[in-house]
Amino acid sequence: MSWKIRVPASSANLGPGFDALGVALDVPLECRFRTAAQLRIRVTGRDHALIPTDESNLIWQTALQVARNYKREDLPAIDLQIHNEIPLGKGLGSSAAALTAGVVIADLLLGLGWKPLRILDEAARIEGHPDNVAACVLGSIVASAIDAHGTTRAVRLTPPERYAVAVVVPDFVLPTSKARSVLPQQYSKQDTVFNVQRAALLIAALATGTTSAFPAALEDRLHQPYRANLVPGLEEILRLRAPGLLGCCLSGAGPSILVWYERDHEEVVDLVKQIFALHGHRAEILWTNIDRSGCVIEALAGEAA
Repeated sequence: MSWKIRVPASSANLGPGFDALGVALDVPLECRFRTAAQLRIRVTGRDHALIPTDESNLIWQTALQVARNYKREDLPAIDLQIHNEIPLGKGLGSSAAALTAGVVIADLLLGLGWKPLRILDEAARIEGHPDNVAACVLGSIVASAIDAHGTTRAVRLTPPERYAVAVVVPDFVLPTSKARSVLPQQYSKQDTVFNVQRAALLIAALATGTTSAFPAALEDRLHQPYRANLVPGLEEILRLRAPGLLGCCLSGAGPSILVWYERDHEEVVDLVKQIFALHGHRAEILWTNIDRSGCVIEALAGEAA
């Protein structure tokens, strides 16, 4: 028996929804695997040279951690083929996708029989926050939180078909640790209320298709202003206004930019690329869509990995 797992990329925060909102993007991490006498990992696709092929591989390390968490010593070695399309270190949830894949692999190999919400809960406990992994597991747009007992609660919503997203990926990496380090330990009541209002407005706008709520619904005071010095051009990008452009926000901790727009207005996405160019950086546009399936698992009986 072998399996195929497809996990989407994800973009977290969505402006005001810091550590609470995420969207799944149809830029996949795909894994094929089967049990084997010894560990073997092969990698193809984007940034493949940066993905370890030994025991330090994050997918395998996550599977081992799940086994340890449940005191299971019967996790077999695997032959794992990874094909990656998610840019690494660019704010598109590459580590969350790997964590999700690792949890699923452990679930399948150990016969745990976990449902998607249980997989999400385990991945969030390992990741430390639920926003990216919630989108990876459930797909679409997800609001998530960790309750008083440490359990992840998540609600998925489907935005209107006329809303589209694209990602503008600049030619530099911004480590999440560095992007986190510039954030303050405390926020003012004024800024906190500002973000609560915008996050509520954003969810309502996406659920009802209320276009007039944009771009105000994407405004933020909790993370993007502090990260502006780390992403050249970010301040200008956030101020962009054009017909058909709903608004822009950092993708996760950055440096990539998530562009929300109305279909048939694809030209607005190039405005972000132009601003990066003015600041001396080349950028790539990923013409993605919102992934509505989340993590997909397929059994491949009789096939090699």
